[in-house]
Formats: sequence, C-alpha cells, structure tokens
Amino acid sequence: GGKDAINITIINFNKEKMQITWATRELFHNENVSFFYTFGEGKHKVWKPCTAYLLDQDYNSGCLFKREGPTLAISIRNSNGSEELFFKQLKSDFYIKPNPPENVTFFWEEDTVTVSCDKPERNVHCLRLELQYKSKFDKEWQSRTAKCCSVREQGFDPRKCYSFRVRLNRRVPQCNVVNYSSDWEAETFWMNGTLLDSCDDDLTPQSETEIVLSCSLAILLMMLILLILLCKWQRVWTSVLPAIPDPKYPFADLFNDHNGNLQEWLDKSDHMMLQTKLEYEDPESITEAESQREDGKNSDFTFPGAVENNDSKAAEIAYLIHASNATAPFAGFNILMNDDMYVML
Repeated sequence: GGKDAINITIINFNKEKMQITWATRELFHNENVSFFYTFGEGKHKVWKPCTAYLLDQDYNSGCLFKREGPTLAISIRNSNGSEELFFKQLKSDFYIKPNPPENVTFFWEEDTVTVSCDKPERNVHCLRLELQYKSKFDKEWQSRTAKCCSVREQGFDPRKCYSFRVRLNRRVPQCNVVNYSSDWEAETFWMNGTLLDSCDDDLTPQSETEIVLSCSLAILLMMLILLILLCKWQRVWTSVLPAIPDPKYPFADLFNDHNGNLQEWLDKSDHMMLQTKLEYEDPESITEAESQREDGKNSDFTFPGAVENNDSKAAEIAYLIHASNATAPFAGFNILMNDDMYVML
C-alpha cells in the first residue's frame, strides 16, 4: 500500500549497525518526522525511538542504531508519533555492506601479481575480492574480481608504476538484495615488486641513463654551435674592423734607439742615406748631389715639425736623385726613384 511505497535506503554495516535514510523534502514536504524500530517478532514487539538522527537542513532524514537481530521492522511517523506515515519489515542481513579488506598483501612474480587479504570472521562465501589497477598512462581503472580472499592478475610491465586498490563485494542475489561493496582500501603504488610513495616520480634506471645521455649530447651540441659562431664572429670582426699595424716594428730603431724622438731619428736617417749614396755613386754625382742639396735649402718645401722646433736644417732635407730608375734605401724600405722625383723628410 501507500505506507511502504516510498523509497528508503537501508544499510547494515557488517552486522554491527543499521542506517536508514529517506528524502525528507521530497517525501514529507519538509515535515519533521519521527522514526521507530524494533527487532522483535510476533506480538511482543517493543518499538524504540531513534536516538541518533541524521539531519538534512535541520530536518530528520535518517537514523543510525545498533543491529540487534536478523528481522527488522521500521516505522516513520509524524513529529509527535501519533500518525504512521511509513512501515516496512525486512531481513537486515540482506542489506549488509562489508568492511574494507584487512592486511592486504601483494606478491609479485615477474609480470604477475597476487593480492590477498585476511578472511572475515563470518559469511566468507558471500564475499568477493575486487582488485583495480591502472598505470600513470591509463585513464580508466582495470578490474579483476575473484572469490574471497585472493585475486591474481598478470601482464604488468616491470618498467611502469601501477596504482592498486582493493575492496570486498557482497554477492547478489545469493546473499544481498542490494549490490553493496566495502569502501576501498588505501591506494598503493607498485613498480616491479617495489612499493613506492607515488607514481609521480617513477624513474627507471634506463630512463635516468637516457636523460643523462640526452643532456650530455645537448651540451656538446651547444658547445659546438658556440664554437662555430665564435669563429664566424672573429671573421666578421676582422673584415669590419681590420687590425691596425703597429708602427713599432717597421720603425723599430725610432723607438728602440731614439725613444720616439722623430727629429733625432730623421737626422740619423739623413746621414745613413748620404753614406749610402757615397758608397754607390761616383764622385761627380756626389758633387752634383751636394750642389743640389745647397739649392734645396732655398726651396719652398718645409717639414711641418721642423717649424715648431725652429730647426730649419732638419726640416728642409731634400735629395734630388738624378740616377735614372735608381733605388734608395730608407728606414728599411727600398724606394724606386727616377729623374723627376725627390724625397722630402
């Protein structure tokens, strides 16, 4: 009839406690109802009021009480208990939700793992052990179920880390009218028989070696690229800004013998050139060169540095060489002369 047509949720927690819940706002229009129960049979039923209500926005939505026997009768009434709104009698042991498995162990043998747990004290034949696992590359859990209390699965990759979780299921319809399972046991992480803290940091020796080799090759490649770029940069720099020759080496005697004194060096060079001409020219040419030298003193060509030093003799040194295609040595250089050329220092 109408009194037992509404939906309620009944859970027997491993034959220890009972929990009855209902949807208050949908069923009783936010009316604050009361709950009574009894495990008695026949005419000697003793109804007990609920002492531990479950609340939904301050309205009674369930009751938690101790299991006292296999047969249970429940009654939901109005707030003062004078009118019965719902009644149901049932076998409490058909609504059992088992406890999570205890002392779970993992045994690895190559690519096969066997998971076991302790047997419950009663009704072992009504339970099945479920194993779920996945690697960090899997999106969905893989499942394997076997009778309590051992399950075996194979095909695990020893290079991968796997997450495992187990629970106990109540057999339906042999033992339960509702498909209840225990809560999941704490999740564990394994790789090739080794228990890990998590699968976030699983690095196999092979992968570590690969990482080291990859990093080493990358560093060597970067060094090679930098070396090539450095060589090319030196070429570009040399072409854009060529090296300026140091005058210290072509004019070594100017800096070594005369400490950079240009006037003194010019006087010595003048004397050396004159000595060279005396050695290689005939007396007639020497006389003519000296005559032309005297004439050169009155010429308009002057040495700029000589004006500042008031030394007209050094500033107006000029030689007119008449020998056709003659070569005159000067400061380590050979100068090709002709009839129409003269050198001014």
